[in-house]
Amino acid sequence: MLTRSSRQCVTTIAWSILCLVGWSLAVFAATSDRATTPAVSAQLITAENGIARESGTISAGLALDLGEGWKTYWRTPGEVGFPPEIDWTGSRNVDEVEFQWPAPERFTAFGIENFGYRDEVIFPLRIALEQPGQSALLSASVTLLACSDVCVPQDFNLSLDLPEGASIDPNSAARIADYASRVPVGAEAGGIRSATAHIDADATALTVTLRRSSPFQTPDVFPELGEGASLGAPDIRLGEDGRLLWARLPILSPPVDPTAVPSLTATDTRGWAVTATPDRLAAAPPPPYSEARAATPLSSMVWIALTAFIGGLILNVMPCVLPVLSIKLSSAMKLDGAGRASVRWGFLASAAGVMTLMWGLAAVLFALRQAGVTVGWGLQFQNPVFLALMIGILAAFAANLAGAFEIALPAGLQTRLARAGTAGGHVGDFLTGAFAAVLATPCSAPFLGTAIAFALAGRGTDIALVFTFLGLGLAAPYLLVAARPGLVRHLPRPGRWMIALRVVLGLLLAVTAAWLVWVLQGVAGTTTMLAVVGMTAALVLLLSLPRLRGAVRAGLALPLVGIMLFGAAYLADTSAPRALGAQVTDWVPFDRAEIARRVSTGEVVFVDVTADWCLTCKANKAVVLDREPVVSALAAEGISPMQADWTRPDPAISRYLEGFERYGIPFNAVYGPAAPDGIVLPELLSSEAVMAALDDAAGEERDISGQP
Repeated sequence: MLTRSSRQCVTTIAWSILCLVGWSLAVFAATSDRATTPAVSAQLITAENGIARESGTISAGLALDLGEGWKTYWRTPGEVGFPPEIDWTGSRNVDEVEFQWPAPERFTAFGIENFGYRDEVIFPLRIALEQPGQSALLSASVTLLACSDVCVPQDFNLSLDLPEGASIDPNSAARIADYASRVPVGAEAGGIRSATAHIDADATALTVTLRRSSPFQTPDVFPELGEGASLGAPDIRLGEDGRLLWARLPILSPPVDPTAVPSLTATDTRGWAVTATPDRLAAAPPPPYSEARAATPLSSMVWIALTAFIGGLILNVMPCVLPVLSIKLSSAMKLDGAGRASVRWGFLASAAGVMTLMWGLAAVLFALRQAGVTVGWGLQFQNPVFLALMIGILAAFAANLAGAFEIALPAGLQTRLARAGTAGGHVGDFLTGAFAAVLATPCSAPFLGTAIAFALAGRGTDIALVFTFLGLGLAAPYLLVAARPGLVRHLPRPGRWMIALRVVLGLLLAVTAAWLVWVLQGVAGTTTMLAVVGMTAALVLLLSLPRLRGAVRAGLALPLVGIMLFGAAYLADTSAPRALGAQVTDWVPFDRAEIARRVSTGEVVFVDVTADWCLTCKANKAVVLDREPVVSALAAEGISPMQADWTRPDPAISRYLEGFERYGIPFNAVYGPAAPDGIVLPELLSSEAVMAALDDAAGEERDISGQP
């Protein structure tokens, strides 16, 4: 039996042997030298310290330690970036290398969804040898992209010599095995019972479903559509007690091959990952009913209703609503001297016109959204048919106000309406309100963007709530006069001045019609614009024929026709500029991926989403963007002004706006090294707000205006 001192001696010898063995394993462990940069530290590791006799494969890994805040990419990186690549030229006794991809995570860079890895990742490598049992040399030329606030390509060479031998590196083997377990398994091994996919007809969204034998917990899904494709963040819902996964993802960039069947990689919080090849569907499956959107709290509903009301109220004083104000004044003047009841019912009819138009617009937007069509505030001004109709109506209204013609009902019908009361006279008031609401739709105002975003991103009840209170705000002046009819008495008494005012108001509407002609030229082209102008001028002249016997009456119609024809001739001239004013800033065409690329090199990007039909956009341009100090700041070195023209429908711009939960314009955002996700500016710009955002995005104290 060993004494106490003998046992201590044996223990000491045993620990010494273990330490010696561990030291020898560390010395002979097969790992390459590290390649280190501020962004990443890379190393080749293998589970084997040598090539065992008759062994034909090696378990290896590319180990990356990423610096704080740095990321690298998956095999399908998203809209920007590229995955790691390895060139094995220069290796010896290497036949084939299988590069395996652990399940990625989702992160956002520059406002764009990307897929990859942060902190640490090991890519398992299965290396087949040309000559089993013989020594091998692994020579890897690695290229990858590491991104934080900037993106920096990384190139380095790693080399590892494996002699003949039969020892194992337990530490490297465990690390490789850990990440190998994160490589997605096949559908059957992962318990997937069915997988389907559907791409919308206009290639704007992908809908996928997965059914599993056991419940999902908090899953994510990473579809791969093929070369050129990129996808946004998914809307994921669970059903059938968690065994059904339904996901809808916006397609940011369509694939080169539109017939490609996506590969679906799904992950779960428990470390589960699976890859499945789906069957294609003829129609997109609906989301599970069990995961309907949660009810919005009452306090939020009250707040958004107030926001919508204020937004509608502000629309009454926006520059684009000047024709609406003219119609209101014209209506008020006609009612001067009438009874209080007549005044009240006339303005209530106008308010009813506003509300009817708003409710109808809400119903149409809801139906279009259910059908998968992109919806937004003012998008009807991208439709040439709508523009042509509006031009004709505005021209007719303008000529009518100018006295070129009057539309009178047949005498018998007038008698019947008179006997029935005053209801017949309120049809025009109703149409006045409805037309006022139509003319307000190309405008955006403070509070309006928030309310519209909430409505179009929510349920049908949210749309109804927002558009109801938006209409009430827009109809507030009508309702005020209806509540206090005596306000009409404060208007000037009727007289000869009203004839001149009618002509002025008619010219204002004619100017609005000319502006819509300009918009139509941008949307549908010069030929269509000239055809619409010709038909509109013919319509006005035809309606004016009964009153064209006198030179004075004829002269009242000429300003309208002159404005229309002058605008047509100006726009038909291909040398005429497309903008209302001179193009002061050298704008870069909008490219969502280009934002990330420019910011990754340290630039500041100012994005302006505009359209010819957006008068608020034109006001921002004239008052802020084309004036000092902003115009010099946008021209400074390191600043990239990028403009997205939404005059015509553009799915890429629509998806970009939806990423910020915006469905109308103007929209402006500033990106930079210190603001990779963008700084969103208010609808009504100011020089101070733009300059402050440019400085904040640059992330440094400097005078970006370029002035001393």
